[in-house]
Amino acid sequence: MISEHSGEKEQKLQLKKAYSGGIEEILGLATKYEKSFEIKGKISRELVEEISRIKKEPEWMKRLRLRALEMYEKLPSPKWIRGIEDLDVDSLIHYLKPEASIARSWDEIPEQIRAYYEKLGLPEIEQRVLSGLSLQFESETIYHNYKKLLEEKGVIMLPMEEAVNRYPDLVKSYFTRVFPFSEHKYAALHAALWSGGVFVYVPKNVRIKQPIEAFFLIGSAMEGQFEHTLIVADENSYIHFIEGCAAPIYKGYSFHDGMVELYAHRGAHIKFSTIQNWSSNVINFNNKRGIAEENAVIEWFEGSIGSRVTYVYPSTILKGDNSRTTIYTVTLSLGNKLKDTGSKVYMLGRNTSAKIVNKSVVGDGGINVYRGLIRVNKEADKAVVSSSCENLILDNRSKAYTYPHAQVFSNSAAINHEAKTGKLE
Repeated sequence: MISEHSGEKEQKLQLKKAYSGGIEEILGLATKYEKSFEIKGKISRELVEEISRIKKEPEWMKRLRLRALEMYEKLPSPKWIRGIEDLDVDSLIHYLKPEASIARSWDEIPEQIRAYYEKLGLPEIEQRVLSGLSLQFESETIYHNYKKLLEEKGVIMLPMEEAVNRYPDLVKSYFTRVFPFSEHKYAALHAALWSGGVFVYVPKNVRIKQPIEAFFLIGSAMEGQFEHTLIVADENSYIHFIEGCAAPIYKGYSFHDGMVELYAHRGAHIKFSTIQNWSSNVINFNNKRGIAEENAVIEWFEGSIGSRVTYVYPSTILKGDNSRTTIYTVTLSLGNKLKDTGSKVYMLGRNTSAKIVNKSVVGDGGINVYRGLIRVNKEADKAVVSSSCENLILDNRSKAYTYPHAQVFSNSAAINHEAKTGKLE
């Protein structure tokens, strides 16, 4: 336990007070809106085929969904998962389409739905700092817009369904190839039911100066949201992608099971930032992985504020020589919240490096779990890893656990891990 100076104690007391109001409740109570139709019931082959039919998908995508369904039915629930005993996946609405088409201007979005995004300041943020913005409400994209400069540079930015149909060969080369759906039961569930998300392709030598953002919102109880985001950065390109998540307050719970796949080709640089602010009604799974080829860089920033339960472990496969990754994870667990987060790095190439930083604040009986995995293959000569984990516990009812794990098969690897916990008495 760390001794605290009086000034540090005062700062921590102020921090506890600042977050006691529940920042995840920023959207207030859920409001009614017009719905087009929904699909619910026991997950089955017929249900999955109906989702594929609605989206007018090519045969290869339907087959992928059905293979994922078979995997979902075979795989047991992961042993490390807890806190979701009341989750009944078969009772959820698996696909929910609002009465809204994809808008190109804010005025075209239905007023009841637009009000949520206005509370978050997204119209002003888009105008000031973004080169592209995509909004998903429930299971479908309702707003998609980007600056002409992206199109002029050959950047492809599309709702995922549109990309599947317009660029099938390109999407097929990466979709669930970075994060295979066989990894665990909920990854398979995602691949069977996915709907929405964004596809971005950045051509060779193109550097996008302003970020692109996608914002995902769940507006109803007992709903599952399964968006899929896929970003491909070709050689020597750069992109900063921002992911935002939020939900209003409603009775019952909802389930988020998204996936993010990044592929950075030789010399490319992908920065992926997440601000997760689900309301306390949401059970949150987010499957995230990137692959970095030679001299490529992948950066993750995971800011986890809201949700009742969160499981997320941004991971990078350093496939190419001289590839690098940085993973920052910042979590807030106040009240009856469980945050199980961390990072995974797989080092395959030579002279690869990773920097991992995890910081958490836990209070009012919250629980934070950090799980870190570093795997250095035998061929990964001169791999370097710097890892740190800091927990701040605000009271005696709260708990923080740290489980770093290293699998090192190279004698030339340099691995450093530091852990620190501060506690208010």
